[in-house]
Amino acid sequence: MAILVPSLQNSRQQARVVLCRSNIKQLTVGLFMYESENQTLPYGFHDTLTPPPGGYPGYFQYDRTGWWWFNHISDYSRKATGRKRAVWCPSRRINNKKLKDNILCGNYGVNQSICKSFSGRQSRAEFIGTPLSIADILHAGQTLLVVDSGYSMITWWHATDVPSITLGSTIIEDTAYIPGLKINAERDLWPGQEQDAINGRHPNKSVNVGYADGHINRIKADDLFVEENGGNYSNRSPLWLPK
Repeated sequence: MAILVPSLQNSRQQARVVLCRSNIKQLTVGLFMYESENQTLPYGFHDTLTPPPGGYPGYFQYDRTGWWWFNHISDYSRKATGRKRAVWCPSRRINNKKLKDNILCGNYGVNQSICKSFSGRQSRAEFIGTPLSIADILHAGQTLLVVDSGYSMITWWHATDVPSITLGSTIIEDTAYIPGLKINAERDLWPGQEQDAINGRHPNKSVNVGYADGHINRIKADDLFVEENGGNYSNRSPLWLPK
């Protein structure tokens, strides 16, 4: 039993990694199918008085109400996957029940520099406006589109420790994170996010990434860290910014 149990645990963990990778692949396919039909990728978030099928995702006290990117591609992703749960990460480690039941928390995030928001809390113009098309992304094979994430939208601003991001409000998207990123240990986190944010989801604190050219890869979470140097911010490939 001492030999068998660790082996079974490792097999289950690897199975979750494979399923997570498959989920991101199918979500990426759904985004591409949407883009092919509409000549642009969907909004990361679009506030509207008309709720998506099934109602607004999330909780009113924690999340903005509107259509999220996965609502826009739900028909496409179902065609691609044949299942409805591709947006739920099997390896998420959320312990707070309200966050655990919230589809916006601890699953997959779309790069808001690409799938921009119709409106937003961020003052940075790069995250608000018309979403891009794949043709707008010069280095699509190096630019992340979908990734394991603490929230349904993610930006490079959530992967840098300068300036630090504090709770400061009841809106969870302000504290989005990349699971396993080293700087998360120093950040403000919502109760129940600690294990997911600090310890990560996959072996060696890795994350699955769907790129803007459609391929999928698993990389170290810290490869997505955005470093500040003399007022400039930069990171290694994969790229956050579509340039």
